[in-house]
Amino acid sequence: MSRMTAHRTALTAALVTPFLLPLWAAGPAQAHGAPVDPVSRVYACSPDGGSSRTAACRAAVAANGAPFTMWDNLRVPDVGGRDRQVIPDGKLCSGGLPAYKGLDLARSDWPSTTLTPGATMTMKYASTIPHTGTFKLYLTKQGYDPTKPLTWSELPEQPFAAVKDPALTNGAYRITAKLPSDRSGHHVLYTIWQNSSTTDTYYSCSDVVFRSASGSGGGGGAAGSSAGGAKGSGGKKAASGSTSRTPGSSTSPATPPSHTAQAAPQQKTGAPDSTPVASASTADSGPSAPMLAGGAAAVLVLTGGAALALRLRRR
Repeated sequence: MSRMTAHRTALTAALVTPFLLPLWAAGPAQAHGAPVDPVSRVYACSPDGGSSRTAACRAAVAANGAPFTMWDNLRVPDVGGRDRQVIPDGKLCSGGLPAYKGLDLARSDWPSTTLTPGATMTMKYASTIPHTGTFKLYLTKQGYDPTKPLTWSELPEQPFAAVKDPALTNGAYRITAKLPSDRSGHHVLYTIWQNSSTTDTYYSCSDVVFRSASGSGGGGGAAGSSAGGAKGSGGKKAASGSTSRTPGSSTSPATPPSHTAQAAPQQKTGAPDSTPVASASTADSGPSAPMLAGGAAAVLVLTGGAALALRLRRR
């Protein structure tokens, strides 16, 4: 290869690479959300969730073969409301996706949230990219056995709540619903988010334990079930609850962290914002950290390419 050919090759690479970088960087940005209160399995066991060292999460990661870094990306395209036909029995928590198969383990020690039967719950559904759509909430039937695989027969035909296009506030959707009054013990709160702005449907399992109002230690706001707030992989900010406790600190559902679901948590005066994940500006319109990094790299490479072109012209 002649010296001139080598220079032309280098110049071409320098000029073309900036246009390719945004396409590469856009890949990791395709991630969107999951419940953080009541905490979902995928979030609790993620590097951001604070419960990755619990026995259930360690087993889930081992079965998965990889950590749940993309906790906000458990989505299945083109379901179109045919959830029971598309998602197989025993794979409801993973949405049938091999990358999340560890979430389907049948065990009773998943990180859980304590709820009060008949109370009004405000779910926080963290969103790293906003979408329009309908959230449908189901609770397993009374008598559910967490040591058996979750099947569609364990869920009622109709959700106990359905909310369309809730507002996105401080990086999370707030979904308010009255809980059934006839549940006790360990259950799964199953959330389906069917997008209308995309063809995707999101699935999540939140393990909850129902206690009576007298046994739950009194009333209070709906506290978050996970601790943290550190930045997670891919530049996403971790969601955090209103308390610093870690879910699943007990491996038995008989002693879950105390939690009632009657109102949204109140932010303490002077305290940092404890709402989950990305800020409103990031969640509403800003690019993700991988996109920003890719853009910065593109600028640097473009600058280098221009400098190289100038040197070639001077020769």
